[in-house]
Amino acid sequence: MSLVFDITTLLWLLPLVFALGWIASRVDIRQWRRSEQQAPKAYFRGLNFLLNEQQDQAIDSFIEAVQHDPETSELHFALGNLFRRRGEYDRAVRVHEHLLARSDLSNADRQRAQHGLAMDFLKAGLLDRAEGAFRKLENTPFATEAQLALLAIFERSRDWEKAIEIAKRLESGEQGSFRVRRAHYHCELADVALQAGQTDTAMAALEQAIQLAPESPRAYLAISALQAAQSETSAALETLFKLARRAPSATPLIAQRLVGLATTPDARDRVRQQLQSFDQLGPSLDVTLALSALDAAEATGLLVHHLERTPSLATVAQLVKQDPAEVPALNHPLVSQAINRAAAPLTRYRCAACGFEAKAYFWQCPGCQSWDSFPARRVEEL
Repeated sequence: MSLVFDITTLLWLLPLVFALGWIASRVDIRQWRRSEQQAPKAYFRGLNFLLNEQQDQAIDSFIEAVQHDPETSELHFALGNLFRRRGEYDRAVRVHEHLLARSDLSNADRQRAQHGLAMDFLKAGLLDRAEGAFRKLENTPFATEAQLALLAIFERSRDWEKAIEIAKRLESGEQGSFRVRRAHYHCELADVALQAGQTDTAMAALEQAIQLAPESPRAYLAISALQAAQSETSAALETLFKLARRAPSATPLIAQRLVGLATTPDARDRVRQQLQSFDQLGPSLDVTLALSALDAAEATGLLVHHLERTPSLATVAQLVKQDPAEVPALNHPLVSQAINRAAAPLTRYRCAACGFEAKAYFWQCPGCQSWDSFPARRVEEL
């Protein structure tokens, strides 16, 4: 009887256990399918928001997708990039640090996460941490991009020695020529040396800059100014003449300097001849004003000639300032003041790379950080 009871009980229990197992498996499958369906939907919804430039909604969707599938690295990369683009650098840093802390991350994704973390620090202005993060990308597919970022960091922090080192490495890696850029770095080092009273060190840096970029005017101008400060007027004049021969396009920058160095009759004749040759290359208000300074009697005629070639309110202002008696209607202080005020913003330099305009000449554009992007000739249009 006991054996019959046990067999009967077993016969009853087997179907029951089987049914319970089948029900449990169906519930697990449904939950798994539901989570799998929700994650792709959230992911594609985030992509749609991203394409429509709705970053807030895209971030919410990607966060939802990450919660359903926390092991997906691509979603973390997307979130990190979105946080950085929105300026939420602390959240971007946490995302990329979380990726780097994962032991199952592939080597390629680890390098990618390291690059993302470095970009987070750079955009946040944490230059020291960004430098350390970019240094870890050496000998990786991101090495060139990291070196360019390091170059920008050293320029911003004005660490010219390190900038020279990175520029050399980029050149050795056949990433283009950085000779002109390196010449500017040596000129910056010369400025630092001059502020410290180290004249010989400054001169050596400037001569090295000329060797790197013989057509770049900055080093010549600095050497000429240094020679003039040491009362070597003749040498300073020869330096500017050498620049004029090697880089004729830089002549508007040196016109007034030439006049200041023309302290002898022979020097004045040479400067006048040089300026006249400059004027034949094309109209330039700086050259015209320099010629006027050498011969005040010819100033009016020179300005009128320049005005005929280049209609310019700035030239009119100079003409009235030179000889207002020839235009009595404008011979009033308030009229002259108004013309000068209107002409002031018209005489400016414009960056050829980004269009940034400034009254002073810059070797590096304050707007786009490009080197030598300002033409020497000023904008004078009405």
